[in-house]
Amino acid sequence: MLRSSLLWLSERNGVFDFVKGNSVARKMASRFVAGETPDTAIEAVTEINSTNLTASLDLLGESVTNEQEAVSARVEIVDVLERIKETGVDANVSIKLTQMGLDLDLDSCAGNMRALLEVARKHDIFVRIDMESSQYTERTLTLFREQLYPEFGDLVGVVIQTCLYRAAQDVEDLINQGARVRLVKGAYAELASVAFPDKRDVDATYATLTERLLSEGNYPAIATHDESLIDHARTYARERDIDPERFEFQMLYGVRRDLQQSLRQAGYNVRVYVPYGTQWYPYLMRRLAERPANIAFMIGNVLKESLRWR
Repeated sequence: MLRSSLLWLSERNGVFDFVKGNSVARKMASRFVAGETPDTAIEAVTEINSTNLTASLDLLGESVTNEQEAVSARVEIVDVLERIKETGVDANVSIKLTQMGLDLDLDSCAGNMRALLEVARKHDIFVRIDMESSQYTERTLTLFREQLYPEFGDLVGVVIQTCLYRAAQDVEDLINQGARVRLVKGAYAELASVAFPDKRDVDATYATLTERLLSEGNYPAIATHDESLIDHARTYARERDIDPERFEFQMLYGVRRDLQQSLRQAGYNVRVYVPYGTQWYPYLMRRLAERPANIAFMIGNVLKESLRWR
């Protein structure tokens, strides 16, 4: 009930208009979002790199409503690619196709992606296409498999959500194509007609597809904070002599920083997914929905801050 309520709130623009002007809410968001500008994002990556972790920068804001917004998003992401090159930080970028205009026109979206990927190719910076709700899965994978991957190869990768029934077949198709996959559970509210209602099935699928990707995948990203699934991946890799350099773990900015460091100290590659931008409210709500413990964490910090000002 709590999860569905938070996901519902993530889609309410009216609530966002109220929340974004609230200093307490902005303080909460700062735990999980690296500011609202490219400068604050690069600063966050610099700090992450100082702890021997890498990063993936994600400009928040999806489902643009006109082509100019899509072009503006593309221009801002290109600027971030340039800043990554100029500053030398160890980071790549993540992009949502609705941010590039997928809802408006497929050809225009593909054109925006090609323009962006040409800059990424010039600077040799990897670009990950994020996965959105299930209504976009087929369109995202079709554009990736038929146009972007054939043209840009390992410069571009994609995300698969194990909450969806189709995930296993999609992983097999991408393994056969040689594409790089980021494996996640999924953060969107989905119907039982397309997704597993039971978390145990989502986790079981995640474990199975982790094994497939570790054995046959092209530098897969195991993106989870679930320690049991992380331990499963480590055990599977160790027992089959899969070198830690052949894959990486990924975690979200501000979540389980202790676990990020312990994995890196154990010799694993760890990348931190770093969101930034003014559209932080929907992202924050999805993070709260994913892990109720985040709510307790943030409330605790707000209370501490309030007590200091008394």
